[in-house]
Amino acid sequence: HYFIQSNLRSCRSGEVKYKMSSVKVAVRVRPLNSREIKKNSKCIIEMQNNSTCITDPSNPKNKKTFSFDHSYWSANPKDDHFATQQIVYNDIGKEFLSHSFDGYNTCIFAYGQTGSGKSFTMMGTQDLKGIIPQTCGEMFERITDETDEDTSFGVEVSYMEIYNEKVHDLLNPANNNKNLRVREHPVLGPYVEDLAKLAVQSYNDVSHLMDEGNKSRTVAATNMNETSSRSHAVFSIILTQRKFNKPTGLTAEKVAKISLVDLAGSERADATGATGTRLKEGANINRSLTTLGKVISALAEQANKGTPKKKGGGKKDQIFIPFRDSVLTWLLKENLGGNSKTAMVAALSPAEINYDETLSTLRYADRAKQIVCKAVINEDPNAKIIRDLQAEVSKLKAIIKAEGLEAKIESYVFDTKSNGGATRKATNAQDQLQASEKLIAEMKETWEQKLEKTEKIKQERESALAELGVSIQGEGGGAWGVFSPKNTPHLINLSEDPLMNECLMYCIKEGETRVGGGTEDMKPDILLSGPSILPHHCTFNHANNQVELSPMPNARIFVNGEAVNIPRYLGTGNRIVLGTSHVFRYNNPMEAVKLREKRTSMLLDVMNDKPHNIETESIASEHVDWYYAQKEIFENQGCTLKEMNTKVNYLEEKMKQEREEAERLLAQQRQLYETKLQEAMDMNMSNLSSSSSSEHISYTKEELAIAQRVVNKWYTYRYNSLKEEILRNSVLVKEANVIAINLDKQVRFMKRCHYQLRQIGTFSGYFYEKLDNSQQLRFLELILVNLPFTFLHD
Repeated sequence: HYFIQSNLRSCRSGEVKYKMSSVKVAVRVRPLNSREIKKNSKCIIEMQNNSTCITDPSNPKNKKTFSFDHSYWSANPKDDHFATQQIVYNDIGKEFLSHSFDGYNTCIFAYGQTGSGKSFTMMGTQDLKGIIPQTCGEMFERITDETDEDTSFGVEVSYMEIYNEKVHDLLNPANNNKNLRVREHPVLGPYVEDLAKLAVQSYNDVSHLMDEGNKSRTVAATNMNETSSRSHAVFSIILTQRKFNKPTGLTAEKVAKISLVDLAGSERADATGATGTRLKEGANINRSLTTLGKVISALAEQANKGTPKKKGGGKKDQIFIPFRDSVLTWLLKENLGGNSKTAMVAALSPAEINYDETLSTLRYADRAKQIVCKAVINEDPNAKIIRDLQAEVSKLKAIIKAEGLEAKIESYVFDTKSNGGATRKATNAQDQLQASEKLIAEMKETWEQKLEKTEKIKQERESALAELGVSIQGEGGGAWGVFSPKNTPHLINLSEDPLMNECLMYCIKEGETRVGGGTEDMKPDILLSGPSILPHHCTFNHANNQVELSPMPNARIFVNGEAVNIPRYLGTGNRIVLGTSHVFRYNNPMEAVKLREKRTSMLLDVMNDKPHNIETESIASEHVDWYYAQKEIFENQGCTLKEMNTKVNYLEEKMKQEREEAERLLAQQRQLYETKLQEAMDMNMSNLSSSSSSEHISYTKEELAIAQRVVNKWYTYRYNSLKEEILRNSVLVKEANVIAINLDKQVRFMKRCHYQLRQIGTFSGYFYEKLDNSQQLRFLELILVNLPFTFLHD
């Protein structure tokens, strides 16, 4: 909520001076990956000091050189100038952290094609930490090393992702699946409504929240990257410094917002092999990155052009910047040319197969370094903001009162025909009033209240995970891992593979839980695949702590070895087989507790010689696994597992014999066909030879002259048509080169001729020259027989 905008300069009397600085741009090239090595790709990137040179693989003499603030060579660890994670952080992260402690807003964002190393640079790994964790670690080190007793610090963090142009909160489990609303306030600027801002007191708190957020982030595998980020991630840190001035008794504050952005990679559908959902994600990623490119180009043009005035008036000729065309650019509005110090890290692939994408990234970065930001030190903004918001609230209440509405507009209904305009105006006013009141409440929160709110969200997250059977390490160092849920019925997989047995667990939620293979229109809650699995296979209905299994028509389902065709209630310990290969054990914790109490009571009765019900239901003592469930099915069908294995072995042997017989017959048929084809070809060649050398074929000199004239005419015609085609295309190529020069495009078009001789009769003109005299006579005979008489005498 501390979005400090340039319009907050009015917070202090007089004009506030801002510090103009260009966006700092760094490029970093990664090593060749396994996919590029398999394709024998060569490195086309060279770096020397701060210069980066790229070579066109199709024309090695064509080299393009770019200059940036930093050029990091991370392609080969054995090189002397290899840039490690620490070097990158020392050059960029340390400087921008110092700016944040000075009171400036800062932003570091990584850009590049998919699989180019953006997430590695920003987040890193457990051993090789990136910019974000190193920034957080050093920030708390500086806070701990602060010796001034009158200075105190407060740190809040938020973590969100922009997936398919929708904003998701990665830290608050209540908002995890909720699309948050992006709003823009005249004082605070763009912000995300209801985004969780959690107070943290140590690096361990931040690291834990980052891990939780990364687990919730959307990733998927593509042909270019096995863990491709499918969303833009924004990790924000609000650093508040409070310094008490003893002589005046006043407390001064500096509030800096640190935005660390890991952008999703630009990609091409043909290279990534994306289809379906992955293709839609890629389209939205490219759309937002295209908008970001337009914004950067417009800001660079504005910086180069300055602010000239129009001829007819005194207004400045401002260039339109499409911030609102994408959620990403809207939220980064202040970081791009506004009140922020910004750095861009462009991640590059060194492989020649990625030449076009790498060149595009370099041009992208070259434009970004021309953007000029106007950063100010954010001091004491809260009091002024709260006064402005309270004045705005009073104004909005006056508007609502003037329209004749109560404070709760939801309980009052207007006649849309007569008062449609008043309704819309009052509704908008009420909406703005609620948003302003929310902001005032957030800003008036004390540090203790923020810590309490953070602890409450943490407990809610732990409770939600515990409900699903996931326990995280507590403060007392207790055990952590995945356990059975305490109150929720669930399914545990039974696998033929011992390593996969009881490794998956599916919780059955309240209401309906649909199971199946799914379609584009129907997305099941539990997605299964394999033989005999229908798109909608069955439904689990959970109500009053009981679960009913409702099979779909023609669905193959067994419970305890018995086929199920009608709805049936499940009991804890039941074995469920869906399709042919999915086997589960059903557990209901609440029902299991009742059974244990029942058995305990029964044992006490036995010990006290009291009568008891020996038919009390109990769980089978025999070990329940995948084979046990299959054995139940076979026994209910009247056969044993041994008999079924014998039948399966017999069918496999029979299928093997049939396959070998089919292959033998196919080989015989292929050999017979090839023999007949060879005989036919030999017969045709002998007929051609005998007909060409036969003595009864004779032609007059006039016929031979006509045939020879036809062949010559055909050669002339084909030559002239080829010449006309080349001349016509030459004009088009020349026109295209002129257009490219006028548009200042570094492109040149050239002619490339692919020509194939057409055939006359049976032989081509090229083949005619290779024939001997007798075969040429046969060729001329075919011309005399097949070509029109009018063409011969033309």
